Amino acid sequence: MKNTALSATHIDLGAKMVPFAGYNMPVQYEGVNIEHETVREKVGVFDVSHMGEFFITGPKALELIEKVSSNDATKLTDGRAQYSCLPNNDGGIVDDLIIYRFNEEKYLLVVNASNIEKDWNWIEKHNETIGAEMTNASDDYSLLAIQGPKAVEAMQALTATDLSAIKFYHFEVGTFAGVDNVIISATGYTGSGGFEIYVKNEDVAQVWSKVMEAGADYGIKPIGLAARDTLRLEMGYCLYGNDIDDTTSPIEAGLGWITKFTKDFVNSENLKKEKEAGPSRKLIAFELTERGIPRKGYALFNSEGEEIGEVTSGTMSPSLNKGIGLGYVTTAFSAPETEIQVKIRKNMVPARVVKLPFYKKQ
Repeated sequence: MKNTALSATHIDLGAKMVPFAGYNMPVQYEGVNIEHETVREKVGVFDVSHMGEFFITGPKALELIEKVSSNDATKLTDGRAQYSCLPNNDGGIVDDLIIYRFNEEKYLLVVNASNIEKDWNWIEKHNETIGAEMTNASDDYSLLAIQGPKAVEAMQALTATDLSAIKFYHFEVGTFAGVDNVIISATGYTGSGGFEIYVKNEDVAQVWSKVMEAGADYGIKPIGLAARDTLRLEMGYCLYGNDIDDTTSPIEAGLGWITKFTKDFVNSENLKKEKEAGPSRKLIAFELTERGIPRKGYALFNSEGEEIGEVTSGTMSPSLNKGIGLGYVTTAFSAPETEIQVKIRKNMVPARVVKLPFYKKQ
């Protein structure tokens, strides 16, 4: 099992460590609800250094990215980022990812930790006929996500870059916490604002220490992966391995908005046909109307008691104090306000389909 450059720091802080995607990661420190609330109301910092980073460079970089990704990367300009996915040949998704454009011949792809090798091999296979330059920098970079409404104010003292000017899905490269050439991006996974800091492993201990120091007056706390999951679920953001995987299409997963048929990409023809015909099932958001906690794998039923799908992600929402979840159902039951049921152990618990996000800023 791999450690991040900060694993020892988390252990010293008393974090509960668990294996995650081959890494020794902090799942929680004080407790999920406290950490969740910290990010919603103040500022918290996550070590997400297990994520993968691939640099795609050279005159053929954009051609390769356009071939393997579903979104239209030609729309990117310098300093912009884009959410996308890597379709496979069978109608499913190899991974979801974020694409950063530095200039017309330099891009960064940020991929999920559990898929680093799979994604690299997939992209490399499609690069055989294209010839872009590929560098897997996953083992060289650390990644901190500094999230929450106080993040800008708390971190501004650490950089000359105007953090308030970095719009959502934009980024800057600058000096941060005394370290040069740091990528500062605003592509948060929590719905509460903030930044991601990409820094070389040898510099991350210094950055972590200065981040905690700068945030002390703002109530900053280290946050584990458990709260990261409840935060992203309240926003309805997909988690690879739960809500999307090799068997789920971007169309049925509600990711049609990142699937652009203005270009040719892997399996685009079949995905276009699926969009035109309409998928047989759809990923929905639902909330329980009685007490209960939905969990991944629980069966979903219609009001007549017929099984119509299953839960892919579920939790007790710390912000809303109710059970919420995502799951796939037969398309006929996917409209908002549709009454459904979740089988929790032996009980049928009533729920209804809702529009995302679950959590809306007050």
